[in-house]
Amino acid sequence: MAAPESMTTQNLTAVFVMNKTLSDSTDKILELQGVSWFKRKIIASSSLTLYVKHYKSESDGQEHIDIKQVLSGGISGSDEERTLDWQERHKDDSTFGAVIGKSKRMKVEEVEDEYLRNGWTEDTIEHGVICSYVVSDTEKSKTTWTAHQIWGFEVVNEERRHVRHLKFTGPKGEEIKARLVYDYYDPSPLLDYTFRRGHKSFSLALESTLIRVTRPLTNPWLFVLLAAAYIIGLAFLSRANSFQTPSDAWVDCTSTYWLANDGCGLNGEACGPFEDQTFDFRCPSQCMSVVLQNPRTVGDEQVDFVPLIVGGGDSNKTYRGDSFICAAAVQAGMFSDTTGGCATLQLAGNFTDFLGTTAHGLTSIGFPTVFPLSFRFSPSNSLSHCTDLRNPALAFDILVTWLLFWILRPRPIVLYWCLVCIGYWHVALFSQPQGTPPPLDTAFGTFLPALFIAYGFWRLAFRFVLPAFSKAPIEASIWYLATFWAGVLTNITTDKIPIDRLVASDIAQRPGAVTALIIIIIILVVIVINQIRVIRKTGWLPHYARWYIIGGLVTLVLALLPGLELRIHHYILAMVLIPGTAFPTRLSAIYQGFLLGMFLNGAAAFGFDSILQTVADLRRDAPLGTDLPTFLTNSTTFNASIPLQSQVIFWSPIPDGESWDGFALLVDDVERYVGTALNYSLSSLQAGLPHFFRLAFTNNGEAGDFTMPAALWPNGTWTDPLPGPS
Repeated sequence: MAAPESMTTQNLTAVFVMNKTLSDSTDKILELQGVSWFKRKIIASSSLTLYVKHYKSESDGQEHIDIKQVLSGGISGSDEERTLDWQERHKDDSTFGAVIGKSKRMKVEEVEDEYLRNGWTEDTIEHGVICSYVVSDTEKSKTTWTAHQIWGFEVVNEERRHVRHLKFTGPKGEEIKARLVYDYYDPSPLLDYTFRRGHKSFSLALESTLIRVTRPLTNPWLFVLLAAAYIIGLAFLSRANSFQTPSDAWVDCTSTYWLANDGCGLNGEACGPFEDQTFDFRCPSQCMSVVLQNPRTVGDEQVDFVPLIVGGGDSNKTYRGDSFICAAAVQAGMFSDTTGGCATLQLAGNFTDFLGTTAHGLTSIGFPTVFPLSFRFSPSNSLSHCTDLRNPALAFDILVTWLLFWILRPRPIVLYWCLVCIGYWHVALFSQPQGTPPPLDTAFGTFLPALFIAYGFWRLAFRFVLPAFSKAPIEASIWYLATFWAGVLTNITTDKIPIDRLVASDIAQRPGAVTALIIIIIILVVIVINQIRVIRKTGWLPHYARWYIIGGLVTLVLALLPGLELRIHHYILAMVLIPGTAFPTRLSAIYQGFLLGMFLNGAAAFGFDSILQTVADLRRDAPLGTDLPTFLTNSTTFNASIPLQSQVIFWSPIPDGESWDGFALLVDDVERYVGTALNYSLSSLQAGLPHFFRLAFTNNGEAGDFTMPAALWPNGTWTDPLPGPS
């Protein structure tokens, strides 16, 4: 980035990054200065950022230039404190050893060497150049060299840049001349406006005014006091939200009374009792967005990508036992999805003909036959503190982070750690806890490794960008906070994107997922290309390309390991992308805010799942992929003239050579038979109702995949099952 015309050698306060493409190599100079090969390679592979503070001392009126040098990869460079009075000062430099240096401002025409004197812009000639003269302290360092630098501004590739001309003389009289070119990366606050009308100008300095007015509030002790108050307030808010309801009263968004397929055992005995029981429960908010991720068979229908709700359309609002309790309660009007709430569930036992309905933004499906377990709701219950406080907690945390950026304005590293801690605990305690109530042991177990990774983020990227906005707190809050909270609330901000996991099977089966993935990839490609453009201008593209290529090759090897699936969790995606944002631009700030929030969401909500997982780990409740039995009874062989009580259905025996030892039969979604027989009598079924049959092989009592449902309708029509598992 070019330096603005307003920046001259009279005030060099800014952030500069060495442009290695435009600068001459300094490796030979470093070698002659006695810098080790190892340290030279680190310097060569690192990005050098200068944080320059140029000022006049109030005590003596002397001009000072303080420079903090930072190398990428977590390496601190030498700090310089120069006084422009041409007085010699001794220093033990961490890179160059013992040196003696002096600095001053001088006119260009006073520079004797032609190389050091030529090439400067007119404003540099007008205001003078900065002269730095450093020699080795031979007595201490046992080497002799001289480095004479002239600092100013020069037009390079048609852009105005900060440049240093260096003339170096080595121990044996070796003379090397080099030009060091720096990119300007100190964004001027967008909200400090200057309007000109004719010969008059008007300023609207929002950023500067805010900094001046709130300066008394930036006292570190005030920050410590308010930090303690925040922690105490957060503890009370979390207690009121989650820990004043009995833990056994909590149900989560997928809690049910009846399990899928044969999960409740023969005749559902493992899920009893079926009636004459009540249960006071509490649901969290936002359960409407929790949906089935694999098809679930209900009668002859398959339901997916919606909350599982069966029934509720009758006058008593009766639901089938495998309905999601919380979603059903929201549909029944017990409480809103925004606040969650409490209610009483009453088991109603056998119920026939569950009616589908639409209410409160949720649609349920029907089930036209009998089911042994049903329930209804009552708003009266004995529980208290039922309102989910995640929205007030979000408002509280957003307010706190806003105060940190606008009012308190701690040092950038302190501000960064505040974001990390606030974001992590907001997810762990409020927006997406790993359980209800939040399991604090799990949250603390993940917190420490998350802090280690966050420290890596700071060293690799954030410390180069966040400090660049220290003069623009309003702008920094816009770029960082808006995207940070969007990342922290990934479960909400990406809820409408039809991609739950970056797994091929998931993407293939969900409508719109492929299109959404293509759009995301296009956006990512555009962002990456722009970042490559920025990195290339700084000269660090080969360095970053090398590491990303190595990472890509390692990922390819992992993806090819047999028996394992590569799983790119969103916390991993953030870890991959954040290092590429280590360049102080506004877009980098936007990316950093979102990626940090996304990382914290992934770590706090799901933990650090492995990058490699087995098929079983990823299956959830999807079919196992086992063999399927075959019904011998079909639409051709079924004799509708025989009364239902005398009907028997048949299926094929186990094929030779298979390891299966029996069968499991679901009748109307309830396991009614387990054994080795090849038929089942329908004498116990109620006439006048449709009935649905699904069959699976078993091995030692464990069922494989069930077939799609065969249906027997009241008019005697038999419908054959569709191919594939249910």
